[in-house]
Amino acid sequence: MSEHVLSIKDLTASVGNREILKGVTLEVRSGEVHVIMGPNGSGKSTLAHALMGRPGTTITGGSITIDGVELVDAPVHERARAGLFLALQQPIEVPGVSLADAMVAAGVPAGDVTSLIGLEASAVGLREDLLERPLNVDLSGGESKRNEVVQLAAIRPAFAILDEIDSGLDVDALGAVARRVELATTEWGLGVLAITHFNRLLDELHADVIHVLAHGAIQATGGPELAKELESTGYAAFT
Repeated sequence: MSEHVLSIKDLTASVGNREILKGVTLEVRSGEVHVIMGPNGSGKSTLAHALMGRPGTTITGGSITIDGVELVDAPVHERARAGLFLALQQPIEVPGVSLADAMVAAGVPAGDVTSLIGLEASAVGLREDLLERPLNVDLSGGESKRNEVVQLAAIRPAFAILDEIDSGLDVDALGAVARRVELATTEWGLGVLAITHFNRLLDELHADVIHVLAHGAIQATGGPELAKELESTGYAAFT
């Protein structure tokens, strides 16, 4: 199993004319789970979008590398090819494109794709008949989140950025999704950067490092105990 490093250094980014990220620095290694928490409007989703190169988010400075290869100026498909995967907070519908076709385009062998996505759907409690629909079309919020994890497990990227993967999931679905991501950290050494508001995600997805993002920068870093502290005290100390 190869070891990889995602390194983010002094990252600044804007949306429109407004600077959102003001110098974010962190490093994620294979098999590690890093969690980003923070108040609304602190830049958490902007960080996810900047890492993946989503249109509308402009990187104005800093560095994003995987194994030393700079990605700041790379288009989205090259970032994906380098090993990045983004599970969106609100997954988009792609009419006319099946999940199987999308996975083949992402590099999953065509002969394996049907059985593989069926197996992964079962692991996260997603009905197999939903796999026949165009990508995310007419799925509920929870179904689309589980579908994102099916894609993650099929592609097996080096690093997954999970933007509130827990929102819209009931307790059972949350447990299944979190356990599948947790298993991936040992199965192929997935490195995880998970954005969440809720400590409940961490009951099954065990964090190595917690970061508090506020005012566009990392304000505090600690172990899992920091998440429990934030659940009790909130973010008053960082606002």
